[in-house]
Amino acid sequence: MPQIFHPSMNTLSRVSIFGAVFIVAGALTVLALVVRSPYVTGQNLALDQPVPFSHEHHVGDVGLDCRYCHTSVEHAATANVPPTKTCMNCHSQLFADSPMLAPVQKSYRDKTPLEWTRVHDVPDFAYFNHSIHIQKGVGCTTCHGQVNEMPLMWRDQSLYMKWCLDCHRNPADAVRPREEVFSVDWDAESLSPEERQKLVDSYHIESKTDCYHCHR
Repeated sequence: MPQIFHPSMNTLSRVSIFGAVFIVAGALTVLALVVRSPYVTGQNLALDQPVPFSHEHHVGDVGLDCRYCHTSVEHAATANVPPTKTCMNCHSQLFADSPMLAPVQKSYRDKTPLEWTRVHDVPDFAYFNHSIHIQKGVGCTTCHGQVNEMPLMWRDQSLYMKWCLDCHRNPADAVRPREEVFSVDWDAESLSPEERQKLVDSYHIESKTDCYHCHR
């Protein structure tokens, strides 16, 4: 029986199969990079807000403590978005005639909350408790970044499960003294690994990575 395919087809078949493996691997690599890119995670992207609130000014320049606006972080599972009344405590006097503050004044006058776009929005299928992390010595800037340098708020971390697990597996890398939790100027290099581990032991921090701790 005469040969149907030229012998070179054997080489072509091997090259095609070998190349397909690299193509699939390359496609998966590109997909992984896209999924972790700022375009998907929202990292470093400032979102539109009803008022261009600047943490850089209020925290960095004025020196407001996080708890002045986010009053529930120490005792509740969620960090509250401050009501308009909190803004008006200062801005009923300061910059009261600024056009930028018109939405705030209208909100206060009409008793209608401003519709802020949440920047750090944990998925509904994941349980996160702010107060627990605060009590365990996890600083605000550990998760939210240097907010005192953000003219507009953006997401500093991906909030992906891997990022959470990296911290839970190595809690000593994130812990700081409780009195420094709300400090935006705290130097992470000020503690030695041994001192960090002492804090982990003192605060009774456990490396909890079981699924049910976050997915309840």
